[in-house]
Amino acid sequence: MKFGDFLFPESTTPETDFTVINESLKEAELADQLGYHSIWLGEHHFDGACSYADPMAFAGAVVARTRQAKIGFSAVQTALHHPVRLAEQIALLDNLSNGRIIVGTARGTAFNFYEYRGYGIDAEEGRERLRETEEVLQKSWTGNGYKHEGKHWQLDIPVMRPKVVQQPHPPIIRAVATEASTIEMGSLGRPIMMVVQPNDVTEKRFELYKTAMAEAGYDDEAIANNMDNCWIWRNVFVADTDEEAERIAYPAYVGSRQHIALTRLRLNSQDEQESVAAPLDDPRFSPENALITGSPDTVAEKIKPLDDMGIGGLIIHFRIGAMTYQQNERSLRLFAEKVMPRFQG
Repeated sequence: MKFGDFLFPESTTPETDFTVINESLKEAELADQLGYHSIWLGEHHFDGACSYADPMAFAGAVVARTRQAKIGFSAVQTALHHPVRLAEQIALLDNLSNGRIIVGTARGTAFNFYEYRGYGIDAEEGRERLRETEEVLQKSWTGNGYKHEGKHWQLDIPVMRPKVVQQPHPPIIRAVATEASTIEMGSLGRPIMMVVQPNDVTEKRFELYKTAMAEAGYDDEAIANNMDNCWIWRNVFVADTDEEAERIAYPAYVGSRQHIALTRLRLNSQDEQESVAAPLDDPRFSPENALITGSPDTVAEKIKPLDDMGIGGLIIHFRIGAMTYQQNERSLRLFAEKVMPRFQG
């Protein structure tokens, strides 16, 4: 199993942005030095849930400070990006990193309507824009010119420069949150990133994913290869003892969820609030389902069922909520030194 560090640092006030952003760069350097397979970047706007907001600009700084780890997006909110600019930015990052970029795509947040309004985008267009953007990315990177006639963009690209390093192009992985999206990606033979789910739901959905691939005509080798390139997200905190891990991680996680809920109440309209009330109470977001804590032995024991499912990689959100950098650094080191080796080689 591969392990990636998810840089998704919360900054609850503008006054803490500078500190959190720069500590996140230190975390990227440390993760690279500790041997994490990849460093993953998120995207949210206006609320401090992801302090650096712009994953493209932040990725440039991460690329410059790392040497080995791949740099993944988990995920680009494609509805908020012009596809040609996005294609150029990723191509440049692929060159600067010598081919270390993984492109995770998503339609954009399903619940933070204020992000769409801030960018002047209709939230209902998110899925259509996602599909168009993925087409533009792939065809602009692989052709000697591409003309796109879509619903949202009409583009005539002579040639994409710079040329991507990875051939035929950087891997594109779709982020999925629903059973229907999981099955759709399986039918298309595409790897996926799955958001936090209880283990039983995770296992069921990957069985549906593999079944969809088989029914679409993919053989066992193709299915195994895709599973090796699929990722799931978990929140993890490691300490010397189970008690210490719970004492630090549980309040940090609950506080982070409260920040998200209160921000949506403040920034979404009344109608928008009603449409997202249920997801905020979704049991998959409870600490019991969304948070893995404990000593290295306990955390390894909790991760083993995920490894047994044959999932290729775990995207780990280490710095949760209001955790200090020192607490996060200790957890990151313990995981790398005492948990990762149990799943590698």
